Amino acid sequence: MKRVFTLLALLALAAPFRLAAGGDDAISLVPPDAAAVGMIRVADLRTSPLFDRVFAETDRISGDADAARFLEEVRLDPKQDVDVVVFAGSPRSAGRGGNGFAAFEGRFEAAKLAAATEARGGLKKSVPGGSYYVLPARNHGGTSRDGGAVAFLSDRLIVAGDEAAVAAALGRRAAGGSRFVSGSGLGAALPRVDSRVSAWALVDMARVPAKARTRERAGGDAPRAILGAMESVSLVVLTATADGDSLKLSATGVTADAEMRQNLEDAVRGLLAVWRMGAQEKQPDLVPVLRAFKVTQGADSVTVSGTLPGSAIRELQARKERAAH
Repeated sequence: MKRVFTLLALLALAAPFRLAAGGDDAISLVPPDAAAVGMIRVADLRTSPLFDRVFAETDRISGDADAARFLEEVRLDPKQDVDVVVFAGSPRSAGRGGNGFAAFEGRFEAAKLAAATEARGGLKKSVPGGSYYVLPARNHGGTSRDGGAVAFLSDRLIVAGDEAAVAAALGRRAAGGSRFVSGSGLGAALPRVDSRVSAWALVDMARVPAKARTRERAGGDAPRAILGAMESVSLVVLTATADGDSLKLSATGVTADAEMRQNLEDAVRGLLAVWRMGAQEKQPDLVPVLRAFKVTQGADSVTVSGTLPGSAIRELQARKERAAH
């Protein structure tokens, strides 16, 4: 059986977001000590060729008989009923597992969702901030894994993730919300995000495991140069903005070290050059697109930005699908 939690987790790839907090706002549940926080504004992406791809996985899961019955029973249409998703997490540390959750705002029937989850084996638990369901363990490759937890807090707010994260989110809600929006932790970087973007993510690089930051990967000198320059980067800011069927993309690395900023700028320019040369033979239409990407250096950061037209996105998707088959 495809787990309800899996369905909800996929919804995190397709939802809008607000910076205002209060009441049942998803953003108010983000822990100040989160290592990564992100969002997607689905209303902006409806005209993007990525939109159907985003929901393809949800539709595939919905095609499973049990999952389809669940959606029909609770009258939940992910494409129309989910308005806001905020997701946050932290990596494994001190021998403990990672900690992550996603909070969904939208139009739900909480009572029906809860009843359907319980009927499918969800175990109800209560904490001072409310109740949640521990989902049945699932088998993956012959190994049993925790099914996670989900809380149907109201007809407009759902929280899903690992059990500890969900319980902690309920506690923050009962306390009136976290301090994230007021600037605590990664929240201090929110002013770097334009409120008009369709999607964004903030990553505290100091919290990323060292081996993930430094291990060499195939692909030549340019990628390795970027990995080396990233050693001094404290924060990464990623954004995407829909413009018709095109996407304006931006990636920013923040570092106070002037020399490392220059190294990072040089490395990014080198990588773009490598990509252009690679595209020259296999996908010449992509060359002018890559050439239009700009690399700029600010007072404490380096940013690469540009636009992927809808035609390029569709071609990249088609190439990926052909390679998969």
